[in-house]
Amino acid sequence: MMKEKSISASKASLVFFLCQMISALDVPLDSKLLEELSQPPTITQQSPKDYIVDPRENIVIQCEAKGKPPPSFSWTRNGTHFDIDKDAQVTMKPNSGTLVVNIMNGVKAEAYEGVYQCTARNERGAAISNNIVIRPSRSPLWTKEKLEPNHVREGDSLVLNCRPPVGLPPPIIFWMDNAFQRLPQSERVSQGLNGDLYFSNVQPEDTRVDYICYARFNHTQTIQQKQPISVKVFSTKPVTERPPVLLTPMGSTSNKVELRGNVLLLECIAAGLPTPVIRWIKEGGELPANRTFFENFKKTLKIIDVSEADSGNYKCTARNTLGSTHHVISVTVKAAPYWITAPRNLVLSPGEDGTLICRANGNPKPSISWLTNGVPIAIAPEDPSRKVDGDTIIFSAVQERSSAVYQCNASNEYGYLLANAFVNVLAEPPRILTPANKLYQVIADSPALIDCAYFGSPKPEIEWFRGVKGSILRGNEYVFHDNGTLEIPVAQKDSTGTYTCVARNKLGKTQNEVQLEVKDPTMIIKQPQYKVIQRSAQASFECVIKHDPTLIPTVIWLKDNNELPDDERFLVGKDNLTIMNVTDKDDGTYTCIVNTTLDSVSASAVLTVVAAPPTPAIIYARPNPPLDLELTGQLERSIELSWVPGEENNSPITNFVIEYEDGLHEPGVWHYQTEVPGSHTTVQLKLSPYVNYSFRVIAVNEIGRSQPSEPSEQYLTKSANPDENPSNVQGIGSEPDNLVITWESLKGFQSNGPGLQYKVSWRQKDVDDEWTSVVVANVSKYIVSGTPTFVPYEIKVQALNDLGYAPEPSEVIGHSGEDLPMVAPGNVQVHVINSTLAKVHWDPVPLKSVRGHLQGYKVYYWKVQSLSRRSKRHVEKKILTFRGNKTFGMLPGLEPYSSYKLNVRVVNGKGEGPASPDKVFKTPEGVPSPPSFLKITNPTLDSLTLEWGSPTHPNGVLTSYILKFQPINNTHELGPLVEIRIPANESSLILKNLNYSTRYKFYFNAQTSVGSGSQITEEAVTIMDEVQPLYPRIRNVTTAAAETYANISWEYEGPDHANFYVEYGVAGSKEDWKKEIVNGSRSFFVLKGLTPGTAYKVRVGAEGLSGFRSSEDLFETGPAMASRQVDIATQGWFIGLMCAVALLILILLIVCFIRRNKGGKYPVKEKEDAHADPEIQPMKEDDGTFGEYSDAEDHKPLKKGSRTPSDRTVKKEDSDDSLVDYGEGVNGQFNEDGSFIGQYSGKKEKEPAEGNESSEAPSPVNAMNSFV
Repeated sequence: MMKEKSISASKASLVFFLCQMISALDVPLDSKLLEELSQPPTITQQSPKDYIVDPRENIVIQCEAKGKPPPSFSWTRNGTHFDIDKDAQVTMKPNSGTLVVNIMNGVKAEAYEGVYQCTARNERGAAISNNIVIRPSRSPLWTKEKLEPNHVREGDSLVLNCRPPVGLPPPIIFWMDNAFQRLPQSERVSQGLNGDLYFSNVQPEDTRVDYICYARFNHTQTIQQKQPISVKVFSTKPVTERPPVLLTPMGSTSNKVELRGNVLLLECIAAGLPTPVIRWIKEGGELPANRTFFENFKKTLKIIDVSEADSGNYKCTARNTLGSTHHVISVTVKAAPYWITAPRNLVLSPGEDGTLICRANGNPKPSISWLTNGVPIAIAPEDPSRKVDGDTIIFSAVQERSSAVYQCNASNEYGYLLANAFVNVLAEPPRILTPANKLYQVIADSPALIDCAYFGSPKPEIEWFRGVKGSILRGNEYVFHDNGTLEIPVAQKDSTGTYTCVARNKLGKTQNEVQLEVKDPTMIIKQPQYKVIQRSAQASFECVIKHDPTLIPTVIWLKDNNELPDDERFLVGKDNLTIMNVTDKDDGTYTCIVNTTLDSVSASAVLTVVAAPPTPAIIYARPNPPLDLELTGQLERSIELSWVPGEENNSPITNFVIEYEDGLHEPGVWHYQTEVPGSHTTVQLKLSPYVNYSFRVIAVNEIGRSQPSEPSEQYLTKSANPDENPSNVQGIGSEPDNLVITWESLKGFQSNGPGLQYKVSWRQKDVDDEWTSVVVANVSKYIVSGTPTFVPYEIKVQALNDLGYAPEPSEVIGHSGEDLPMVAPGNVQVHVINSTLAKVHWDPVPLKSVRGHLQGYKVYYWKVQSLSRRSKRHVEKKILTFRGNKTFGMLPGLEPYSSYKLNVRVVNGKGEGPASPDKVFKTPEGVPSPPSFLKITNPTLDSLTLEWGSPTHPNGVLTSYILKFQPINNTHELGPLVEIRIPANESSLILKNLNYSTRYKFYFNAQTSVGSGSQITEEAVTIMDEVQPLYPRIRNVTTAAAETYANISWEYEGPDHANFYVEYGVAGSKEDWKKEIVNGSRSFFVLKGLTPGTAYKVRVGAEGLSGFRSSEDLFETGPAMASRQVDIATQGWFIGLMCAVALLILILLIVCFIRRNKGGKYPVKEKEDAHADPEIQPMKEDDGTFGEYSDAEDHKPLKKGSRTPSDRTVKKEDSDDSLVDYGEGVNGQFNEDGSFIGQYSGKKEKEPAEGNESSEAPSPVNAMNSFV
C-alpha cells in the first residue's frame, strides 16, 4: 500500500514539473538565419520502408538530410556496416546519402536484396532512417498446364480458376477474349477477389472457347496470359431451378483480420437459379455511413479507412425465389502503431528545461524504446541533464554538450514507427529578421499588422515604441502577438508614422524601425443604377469614385461576373460604361469593380432589355438531330457514313459535325472527326488501325447545334504498325552523371495495335560510338546513368507494337546533366570611375570548365568600412548578375570614401562556381551630406549663439564649415550676405555685433577637399531690449471647407492695426503661393473658387510688422456631389394633378364668362373695384403686413418680390454678401459679421442623408437663439 502511494506521488510531482517547464524556442524559417545556426541532422527524404524496385533499372535508395555543419552519411545492410567503397557497383551521390546501385553491367538486382538503414551525422548528433527493405519486383510466367474443356449443364454453377503466378507486387487480374474485349460481367457472372470467374448459373450464350485470364504486373509494365479455357453448355429440358448455395466463402462462418486505416473487402458469391441477390448487414450495429460501398453487383462489401470500431460480425445473405443462405464473417481490426504525439525538435538555451514526448497507439499496444544518435539510450553515454520516464525524456538545466538527436521507436507485431527529434542547445543574442524601414500600408479603419520577426536564445522579450525615441506602447488600442507582431485593430490616419521594435535577452539587445502609412478608403460615390432599355437603344452606367491620392485605382467592368464581351459596342470611359445598339444578349448584371493595391470596392446594376411593341414573328429554333445513321463501304482505313437530316425548324442547316467514339481505348468520350456542308448527307471518313469506332452526327444552323444523333453501329479496324513516333523528344540531365530522355507518349488510338512500346536509342555526339538502345513499356521517360558531365548526345525514340516498328524517327540533340563550375574567373581588376561608381573586369572561364550552359557571371561586393570613421560594421553583400559571356560590369551606388571587397563567380544551370579571390578597392572622397542639425539659441541685443551637428555622411575628411547670413527687413527684402569659414572641429559659434530687433537668415554647410555639401537654413531674431519682448504671433488657424469655398479664421496676439493676408495653394504642389489681402483687421476670410475634392495648404501673415506668418494648415474641399433629388416635373402623379387643376380653372373661367354675359357681378371684381391694387398698398407699421389683405383668418405668405419678412430674417436670394451662402456643407453657420457660430452653439447640425439633401439655407435665427 505504501508502495502504491509513493508511485502516485512521483507521478503527481512529474506532472507538476512538466507544467512548470519553459517552452522550447521556435526557430523561424529564415534562410540566412538557418545558414548561421548550428543544427543537428534531420532526415528530409528517404525511400519507403517496403521498397520494390524494377530489376531492369538502377536501384536508387534515397537518403537526404540537412544540418549545420552539413552531415556525413553511412549505411548498414542487414544490420552490419555497408562499405560502399568496396563495391564498384554502388556509388553515393555528392553532398547526399542517396545510394545508386548500377545493375546495367549484368549484375542481378536480387544480389542487393536486404534491409538498409542510413545514418546522417555531424558534430551535434546523428539521425537515422527507417529500415528500408529492398526487394526486386517479379513477374513470373504462367506455369504450363493442360486445360480440359468444361462441359456444364444449363442452370448449373461454374467456377473458372485463374491461379495467377505469384508476383511482387501481386498482379491485377482481368478476363478477356481473343479479340482483347473484356468479358461482360453481371449479377450472374462476375470475377472474385481471388481472380476466379464465377457463374451463379450458366446459360447457352456462355458457350465459348476463349475465356482467357490476364495478369498485369504494373511495376514492370508487363501482362501475362493464361491459356484459353473452353466452356460448352448443354441444355436439358426443363431447366431445374435451385436455391442459393455459397460458392465463396465456404461454410457458415469465417474470420477476417484487417489493419486500421486499410480498406476492408468482404465477398460473398452464390450459385442458384434464378440468380441470387446478395444483401449485407452488420450484426448488432449499422454499416458506417460515408465509408461503405458495394461493388461487383453487391457481392463485395467495401469499407474504407477502417478503425477498431468496425470490428464485429458481418452477415451476407443470398436469396432467390426458392430460398436463402447466409454466411457470417467475424472481422477483427488490428492496428500497426500510429502517432498520438510524435516527438518534436527542441531548441533550448543553456540552463533551460524541456521535454521530448513520444506517444503512440496500436492494437496490440506498441512498446516504446529510445535511442540517442542511433544508439540505444541504455548503452549511450550518460547525460546528467537527461532523465527517461517511459514515453517521455525530461531535460533539466541543459548545456551545449546536451545537443543530440533522439530516436523514438514504437513497434508491435504489425509494424513500427521511427521518429527523429533533436535537442539543440543554443546561446544566441537577439536578432530581428524583419527588414529595416519596411513600409506597411493599410486602409483607414482596418487592422494594421506590423511584423517584428525575431530570434534569440534565450527567447527575447519584445517591446514596441512609437517613433524612434517615443514612449513604450501600451493600452487596449494595441494587441501584442507572441511572434512579435504589433496589431492596431482600427488604424486611423494619425496612426501613420515610424514604429520601433526592440528585442532583448540576457545576451544583448537590438532594435528595428518600420514605417506605417494609413490610406483613405476607396469609395464609389456615384453607383450604376438599374436600367430598362429597348432594343437598339443606348444604355449607360456610371461609376464615379473617390480614392486616396497616393493610390492608383483600376476600374474593371464585368457582365454577369465575367469579362465584357469583345464587342466594339461596349465603350468603357473614365467614369462610365456605354453600350451602343443594345441587343437581347446584353441583358444581365453589370458590375463596376475598383481595385487599388490595398482595397477593392464594387457596385452592380441590372440591365433589362425589352422589345418594342411586339409583332408576330416566326419562331426559330435549333434543328432536330439527324436520323438513321448507316455505315457502308468498310475498308481498313476508310468507311462511308450516311444519315437522314432532322427538322430544320425555320432556319436552314448550314453544316453537319461528325464525331467518333473509340470504344476500345476511351469508351464514353466523343472526339471531333470532321464536318460537311448542310447540303451533304454522306461523308467518306478516314480511319486509324486498332480502333473500335462509333459515329454520331450533329446538325448546325444559325440558332445553334442540335442534340447528337443516336450512335452508329460499331466498327473495329485491324491492327497495324504505328504510323508515327513520339513527339517532343528531349534529353536533359537531372544529375551530373545521367541523361533523362523524355517524350510525349502516343495516344491510345495512335498505337495502331496492342503491345505499344518504345525503342529508346542514344549515343554520344561527335564520338564514333554505336547506338545504345533499350525497349521500354508504355512510359514517357528513360534515365541513362553513368554519363560524362554535360556532353551532347544524339537521341531518338521509335514506337513499336506487336505488329512491328513505326518509321525511322528523326534525331534530336540533348545534353547530359550539368555540374557546378570547376574554376573561378581570373585576373579580376577594378577601375574606380568616381566616388559612387566602379567598373570591374575579369577573364572568362573556359567553356569546358563551366560544365553546363553558361548563364553569366555574378559579382558579389560589400562595404568593409568607411575610411572617415574607421568603424567596421556588418553590411549585407550585394549581388549583380551579368548575363551571357560578358567580361566586365559596372558597380553603381557605392558610398564615397569607403573600402570595398568583391569577388566574381561563373553561373550555369546547376548553380554558381567557386568565388575568385576577394579584390579590395577604395572609393575617393565626395561632398558631405548637410549638417545633421542647426540650432540658434540665446538671442541678445546684438548676438546669437549657433550650435550644429556634423554631417551624417561626411563622405571624406571634413576641412571646414561655411556659414552665410544676411538680415531680412519688414518687406522681406534680403540685406548684404556675410560669409564665415569655421574649422571642422568646432560645433558652436557666438555671432556678435548684430543689429538689435532684426531677423537674420542663416545658410550652413560642410566642406571636404572635393567641395561643399548641401546646406541647411534657419532664421532667428535679435531681441529689442533686455526685457522679454512680446512677439506678435498668429495662432489657432482653423478652416471650414465646402465644395468650392472655405472659411479661414485665426487668433492674433501683438500690436494693434495689423494688416493681414492669406496665402494658399494645392497641397504637395511646387507652385507659388496665391495671396489674398484681408480688408481691415478682421480675423476671418472666405476663400472662393476652389476645386472640389482637392487638398489645400493655407497660412496667414501680417503686413508691415516683422513679416511673421502662422504655421501651415491643411484642409480638403468636399467632393462634387450630384443631386439625387427626383425632378417632380417628370413624375406621373404631379402631371395628373396639374392637368386636374388646369381643367378646374377652365371650368371656372367658363362659368365666369357665362355669368358676365348675363350681367351679374363677380365678387372678386367687386373687391377689386372697392380697393386699390394690393401690390402698391403700404405696409402696416406694427407688423409689416399689407393693410388690406391680412386679417386674423388669412395669413398669406409673401410673394417672391416682397420686402423683408416679419421675423426679420433675410432669405438666401435677398443677400449676395451674406455668409449664409457659405453655410451649406460645413459643420456650423456664420453670422453676417463672419464669426463662426457653430463652435459656440453647443449643437451640431445633422448632415443630410445621401440622396435627400435640402436646398434651403440653414436659419440664422435658430443659430442666434442657440448662441444667446
